[in-house]
Parts: sequence; structure tokens; C-alpha cells
Amino acid sequence: MDLNSGYIYIMSNQYRTTLYIGVTNDLRTRVWQHTNRQGSAFVKYYKLFDLVYFEYFERITDAIDREKQLKNWHHKWKENLIRTKNPTMKDLKEELEIQF
Repeated sequence: MDLNSGYIYIMSNQYRTTLYIGVTNDLRTRVWQHTNRQGSAFVKYYKLFDLVYFEYFERITDAIDREKQLKNWHHKWKENLIRTKNPTMKDLKEELEIQF
């Protein structure tokens, strides 16, 4: 794990009605924490346990800038972004090979 790199990620509930955007330098651990109801109270309250999108950045500062940008987007714009890489909005945790 490179502490200088980072990810933005989007978590959602099973109905894909609520989205959460976060930034981390360790995506596997952060998704595991969300799925196991650790960390964000917002994620826990709205049951946002499915990873539907992520982007990698070589510099964490770029990931933080992207997170700020996406948080200002309308819900539909975020959904369209997700569908560019994940058309069915499936849970992507398996791609990270996370052990639960």
C-alpha cells in the first residue's frame, strides 16, 4: 500500500437510492469497515454496504480534490458516472477480493 496514493469510492444501499462518496488510501480496509458497520455513521444509518464505484489516484491530494468535486454533483450525475464503469451498479467488493 502506497500512503501517497488514494482512492475515491462510492457506497450505496441495496436499492441504489442513497450514495456515499469517500476517500481513502486503503480501499480494501475502508470497504471492509463500512460493510462491518465501523466508521461512518451515515453509511451505517443508511445501510450503504455495497461498493459501486472507485477511482485510483497516484496522489492522495488528487483523490481528495476529486472527492470534493463529486460531492457537489447532483445525484443523477453521480449515477451516470457510476454506470460508465459499472452499468448494472453491481456490488464491486468481489473485485477487491475482500474477506468478510
